Amino acid sequence: ARFSPKCTRTSVLPIPSLPWPFLFQAVSPQKQAFVLELLSGCLEYQKLLTVVVDAFYVRAGRLCLWADYSLFEVTCYLATFQLEELGFPLFCDIIRGPARGQMRKFLGFFFNPVNLCSWIKDEWSLIYETNYVKENWIDPLMRWQPKVQELISQLEGVSACQVPLLKSKAKATEPKEFNLTVPRPRAIPVAGVPRSTYQVPKEQQQLEMIKRDNRRRAEELLLKANLEELRCAMPRARGEKPAQVRLAPYPKATSPPLPPQPDNAPVKLNTAAILREGALYQRQVERELQRVDQLVDGAGDISEFLEWQKQMLAKDREEQLAADECRRLRGKLSQQEAVLARHSHVQENRQKADQKKEEQTAELMRQCAARRLQEERSVRELVQQVVEAQKNVKAAQAKLVQDRRQIVQEVAEESRELLQRTAEAAREEQRRRWELTSQRRALETQPTRKGKLVDLTQIPGYGLEGEMSVVELRERLALLRESQRRQEEEKRDQIIQGKRARSQELRTTLEQISLCRAAMGRAAALRWEEKKAQAAAPRDRSGDERVQELRRRVEERATERRRQAALLHVVAPRTARPPAAVSRGSRRRGQGLWTLGRQGARPWRGGERGRPRG
Repeated sequence: ARFSPKCTRTSVLPIPSLPWPFLFQAVSPQKQAFVLELLSGCLEYQKLLTVVVDAFYVRAGRLCLWADYSLFEVTCYLATFQLEELGFPLFCDIIRGPARGQMRKFLGFFFNPVNLCSWIKDEWSLIYETNYVKENWIDPLMRWQPKVQELISQLEGVSACQVPLLKSKAKATEPKEFNLTVPRPRAIPVAGVPRSTYQVPKEQQQLEMIKRDNRRRAEELLLKANLEELRCAMPRARGEKPAQVRLAPYPKATSPPLPPQPDNAPVKLNTAAILREGALYQRQVERELQRVDQLVDGAGDISEFLEWQKQMLAKDREEQLAADECRRLRGKLSQQEAVLARHSHVQENRQKADQKKEEQTAELMRQCAARRLQEERSVRELVQQVVEAQKNVKAAQAKLVQDRRQIVQEVAEESRELLQRTAEAAREEQRRRWELTSQRRALETQPTRKGKLVDLTQIPGYGLEGEMSVVELRERLALLRESQRRQEEEKRDQIIQGKRARSQELRTTLEQISLCRAAMGRAAALRWEEKKAQAAAPRDRSGDERVQELRRRVEERATERRRQAALLHVVAPRTARPPAAVSRGSRRRGQGLWTLGRQGARPWRGGERGRPRG
């Protein structure tokens, strides 16, 4: 329901010292609707109202209290958006309220044609469109301007003739308690027996299924890893070459060729690299000059010692290679012996697995029988408990009703006491707020000093060392900036001269580096030709007696292992993959082989190893 100006002619502004609930209890529904509409409109056009009221405080309302800020916003909203709907007589009644002086000053500022057509229109056009502002807001205000000017003249005459009245003490509002309906006690429904008492939860069943699937998948992966081997471990003959998988020719993607790269592309060195390489060549030249001086003084040549040292190093290298070959063959021999030991344990593991399987089957049968007897006994006990609980239902219900009635009475008493304490606290808080508001308004009425004159040529006189005026400080700062500028120019000239000297030094160093590189390149080419001409053929290490003996023993162990594998019928899959479905016995045999593989020195590979390297 909207506000009707024909039904109400009194003031519609709310009392700021009363809270909203008590205010709405004291006014009619039409006034309540008008107040709510006024509040929503002020919040919606907050930006427009803020522009006008802030400018009023800056220009014409410097002596007005800031506590009347909301009053000016409401007046601006009524004059701009609600004047046509309210009517000019009701608007005049609202303006002729207690604050006539402030209203007269604000209306004279707001309805000034110069202000409306200049800066108010420009500021509102920044928020809304210019045509909309002019047609809907500025033009109606200009039409009402003559009548508002008459109202301002009347207010000026009344304020001049009126004698100031003594302020009467406002009557305090007595709050009334709310007439709350006491709710009836509600019956609490009895919770039913949860399904988890008789049935296993669905989440637990899903977890069990996931565990079984993971267990089965892990066993399959373990068996597959035990039976299958990597392709790199498959044996092949001495002269046999690995078979290559022939695939269909894949269409080659044509791409544009790379641009030609120059063979001798110049390398640009930075300053650090140039200086580092120049210092290196300088040290080499100094060492060579020092060696020449020593030879001139009678020192001996160390070329014979270097040749003997090279021969000894080559001999040590040959011995090291022979020792490495022996060590590799010993490792291969120990591997063959470990495989023979695993073959001997296969039969023992099979027998132990069969015996363990029979024992586990008998134990599972005994556990199933005991579990079945336990379940039957628990079902009988549960049936007896249900029958006894049904007999005591009526007595339990009567006792439950009595207890609930007592609880409801206690809760009602506690609620009543809590409401009384809440009302007392609200009254005390209202009184405290009224006192704070009175103190704040008294502080706002006190005069304040607006501005302060400052003399820039005057010394403050605080008694500090080196105290000076602002003008002298500015002069000294200007002199300091000028001296800093001269120092920066001198430093810049020094840096430029240093860079020129450094660039000249780098050019000289680059020339020396190019000469040294050319000389070292020629020397390296001569050394490479000499080394290529004097290189001898690699010596055969197969003539060592230790190596021959170890190879013979490895062949004997390999032959014996193949013979035992044929007797035990242990066939390792080399060319074909094993079938997907495997029996439980083969799975247990795979687990036994995995256990033996972990106990041995290295994992069991089966079959013949590749030919020895070297």
